[in-house]
Amino acid sequence: MAKMKSLEDLFINLLKDMYYAEKQILKALPKMAKQADSSELRRAFEHHLKETRRAGGAPRAGVRPHATLKAAGKTCPAIKGILEEGAEDMKEAADADVLDAGMIADAQAVEHYEIARYGTLIAWANQLGMKEAATLLEPDARAGIQRRPHPDRARGEQPEPAGRCLEPQAFSSQRFAGRRGSSPRRLAFPP
Repeated sequence: MAKMKSLEDLFINLLKDMYYAEKQILKALPKMAKQADSSELRRAFEHHLKETRRAGGAPRAGVRPHATLKAAGKTCPAIKGILEEGAEDMKEAADADVLDAGMIADAQAVEHYEIARYGTLIAWANQLGMKEAATLLEPDARAGIQRRPHPDRARGEQPEPAGRCLEPQAFSSQRFAGRRGSSPRRLAFPP
């Protein structure tokens, strides 16, 4: 790979990362849906898959700083590692509730990665004067926020306040009651 000498070079590099990432996510989602014990979680993953396919499974094809740039990816070690960790978590889960909780955490990591990267691409596109590219990337960034499989929403409940989607507190003490090593408190992380 050539050395990156400009913000445009960084933009192109990250765009290729995201192309690869979206293609890998498309491969992982059916496996996650198949493994989910909860039918609601399975439907959430299937919906996410459908939305990702509808978006083309990659950053918008029209996002090119110049006509010679092909829509092609390059291996993205970050998403590769996140997805490998998720696959490992699925293999190691010995309990259905633990499996579902782990898959939600892993899906959350993927979505947060996507949101951060698309946000960066949009900011860089605007800085580079690529207004059309920024506009084309906006739906990808919004979709990442909106399509996250929120566990409360999957069970038909109202989700926590905005910005707290997909947090492990959905796995309350009732699901883990009486299990060795589990806390009777709701699992939660600071906002």
